[in-house]
Amino acid sequence: MASSADESLLPGPVLIVEDDPPMQVRLCGLLVALGYPAGDLAVVADMADARALYDERPFALALIDIHLPDGSGIDLIGEWHEDDPGLPMLVVSAFSTAPLIVSAIQAGATGYLLKQRSDDEITAAIGASLRGGAPIDPFVARHILGLVGQDRPAGAAAALSADGFTERQIEILNLVDQGLTNKEIAECLLLSHRTVEGHIKSLYRKLAVRSRTQALFEARARGLLSRP
Repeated sequence: MASSADESLLPGPVLIVEDDPPMQVRLCGLLVALGYPAGDLAVVADMADARALYDERPFALALIDIHLPDGSGIDLIGEWHEDDPGLPMLVVSAFSTAPLIVSAIQAGATGYLLKQRSDDEITAAIGASLRGGAPIDPFVARHILGLVGQDRPAGAAAALSADGFTERQIEILNLVDQGLTNKEIAECLLLSHRTVEGHIKSLYRKLAVRSRTQALFEARARGLLSRP
């Protein structure tokens, strides 16, 4: 348990914008372990309540999920960054697609962490945010480095891999593997629902399958998925 002297150094209060109850409990527990009193933690599950609470009082740190019941956490990040550019806002999300990552950082997020990380890793990232750092999940960092380090022409995103799949198709396959529906994939990648359906049909043809389950089995066998 942190000492009272340690607690006095922790900037508060902290706003947690997260709609998953177990994750709410987890984040609160990590913050309390850092030394925050429970009274300094405010938890909301949607954008409407987040905006209302933000308007009521200032916060020293915000932990924000991307996919919320009534919209995207990226919109909150953009609004709050414009209002208070000095507010640290750490994204804690289950999604790691390049468009989301870039959009969140461009909106004003000071860090991006995946929920799949261990308690120690999330705690370290929160601590880094409090110290003025910009913690980026290693997997997310690879996405960003790939985008920055590759000087490719505008049409390069459609380049074929050795197996005949486009980068977009591989990206969609991995989102399917995460359990996302076509609608959720469309929202993640800023595509139309019809475009995503077209990619899914093309994937079925290339993989010679007829269902999502079969597609994931075949994709995993070919080493096309990020997680084993």
